[in-house]
Amino acid sequence: MPEEQNEDLRVRLAKLRKEGEERAAQRLAATLNIPYADLSKVPVALDAIRLLDEKEAKDARVATIELNAHAVALAAADPEGSAVKRVAEELRGKNYEVKMVVISPSSLEAAWGFYKFIKPPEQDITGKINISKERLDELHGKLHSLDDVHGAIGAIDFNAFSPQALIEVVLAGATALRASDIHTEAEKEHAKVRFRIDGLLHDIYNDIPAHAYQAFVSRIKLLSEMKLNVRTIAQDGRFTIGLGGKEVEMRVSVIPAEFGETIVMRILDPTATMVSLPDLGLRADNFALVKKQLERPNGLILNTGPTGSGKTTTLYAFLRTMNDPTVKIITLEDPIEYRIEGVEQTQVNDEAGYTFANGLRAIVRQDPDVILVGEVRDLETADIAMQAALTGHLVLSTLHTNDAVGAVPRLINLGVKAVSIGPALSLVIAQRLVRMLCPDCKKEATLDDATRKAIDALLAKLPAAVDRAPYKDYKIYEPVGCAACNKMGYKGRVGIFEFLQGGSDLEATILKEASEIALKEVAARQGMVTMQQDGILKVLEGKTTLDEVISVTGDITW
Repeated sequence: MPEEQNEDLRVRLAKLRKEGEERAAQRLAATLNIPYADLSKVPVALDAIRLLDEKEAKDARVATIELNAHAVALAAADPEGSAVKRVAEELRGKNYEVKMVVISPSSLEAAWGFYKFIKPPEQDITGKINISKERLDELHGKLHSLDDVHGAIGAIDFNAFSPQALIEVVLAGATALRASDIHTEAEKEHAKVRFRIDGLLHDIYNDIPAHAYQAFVSRIKLLSEMKLNVRTIAQDGRFTIGLGGKEVEMRVSVIPAEFGETIVMRILDPTATMVSLPDLGLRADNFALVKKQLERPNGLILNTGPTGSGKTTTLYAFLRTMNDPTVKIITLEDPIEYRIEGVEQTQVNDEAGYTFANGLRAIVRQDPDVILVGEVRDLETADIAMQAALTGHLVLSTLHTNDAVGAVPRLINLGVKAVSIGPALSLVIAQRLVRMLCPDCKKEATLDDATRKAIDALLAKLPAAVDRAPYKDYKIYEPVGCAACNKMGYKGRVGIFEFLQGGSDLEATILKEASEIALKEVAARQGMVTMQQDGILKVLEGKTTLDEVISVTGDITW
């Protein structure tokens, strides 16, 4: 047989073999109810390929073929294989959302061929610090209290100092004690470290020598990709901590101060906001109201409150409730703090022109069912959000106001026309966070007659929708302090809320007189329970104290 005919036969046999492999892969995908891809027709992203080491990919017979933010498509000819499942778990441990894809063996070989286009990794000196699982377990085993962290820092030899030692203790201590922020501050001869836990700052260590602190600052700036030789202007950055099996992002702010630079590191632990709707602390009537609003096909839901009041956690809980394969959800955030599987999350980039307004305009063209806008900051963003809410989209966003009724005057101050606000607005939420009493050590407190009468009067005038059963034979408690709560008497925080509903009454009032006095009358007609009143009800449930409610809402107006 001529050589040309042999070659033609080989080509045809290879084509038939490939077609047979693809049909088998399609059948397997249908059986497992997993997406199928033919990599001769589907593009492969190099950024995705480099997620796995070539040897690891070939040993497990997998390939990472698509990367979208922190969502990765993991392709395999046998998705049920133990090695494939191990790689999937490792990627999830690195905070990736993994979507399995069935491909043929030929496609798998083609995917591995892309490794030749990837440059060998260079040695990273910025952007990430790893604390080994063994070292983390060791530190977490020792650091159970503020005193433990103080002692661990004090045990560091600052004369033969490595900043890594201080960084490990500070970061491990902060994560072990559930701190939300780490503050380091330069003083005349020393520097100090403080942790913010449940909203309050606590001194950890006040005697870090100046030379050691400077080395610590330089290392943090290097990790955060800041300019080391610039010490007279504010800088922002971020880095990642490899904490055993998961990655935690640190958002870093450095500002110049009298005796050196001050650092605040915000801990963005992805597990911190894994809160579901039932976990928010909503009363039964408020829970029913929120569920009803989230089931609407359109409208604008605004969550208001100052920085650190839990708005992001609440809105993420809403998204998780609505997150369904039949619902398309897109977010526009600044920055993306936590990843949610199944949600398309995008991040503002002012330098690239992807602002809140431009990004929201582009997102609307993607025809999503639900849109989350991180914050309404200006008229353009507000107008587009209103129009989206009026044209078949459910829009969630935040606004900085003191209470729910304050959202309407704030929108008008931004320049939004009153005629647009009423029809678009379906719900305004205001919230704060109060510390929860430690369940291990709280003790019953004595109520004076005047306070008891005031509480009874409050319960008597509650709207009919509020279930009074949880407050029958109520008791109140006070903090004590024990080892479980680091002798603070409190452990964890819970939200207190108020809700202003949209509707014809609110719409008519906005058109007539959008003053806070008029809007509070609407809220009263709706039977709004204020944040302060909600806080008092949580006191009667034994969750917090009157002092906590006063600290976040002001003096109680019985």
